[in-house]
Amino acid sequence: MTWTVTYSRQAEKQRVKLPERIKAVLDALILEIMSSGPARINWKNYSKLSNGDHHCHLKKGQPTYVAVWQVTDKTIKLVEVTYVGTHEKAPY
Repeated sequence: MTWTVTYSRQAEKQRVKLPERIKAVLDALILEIMSSGPARINWKNYSKLSNGDHHCHLKKGQPTYVAVWQVTDKTIKLVEVTYVGTHEKAPY
């Protein structure tokens, strides 16, 4: 059974403002989460945060782009992306 990935309202607005190259990387991340689950240890700088959220870098350098997501329901396998953007404004 695959995971369902949704965006919060804020993350959806942030995604629209991303450069096309970063959107493509984000889409690849979402496809991996859908097929293999929220723990993406094969991605650069992936970590599970103390509050149960997950994050990884989409692009290193200046600026660094990150994605933050959380598992909202393990039973029905639901993940919500809560933040997509630069590292400086990330909520962790």
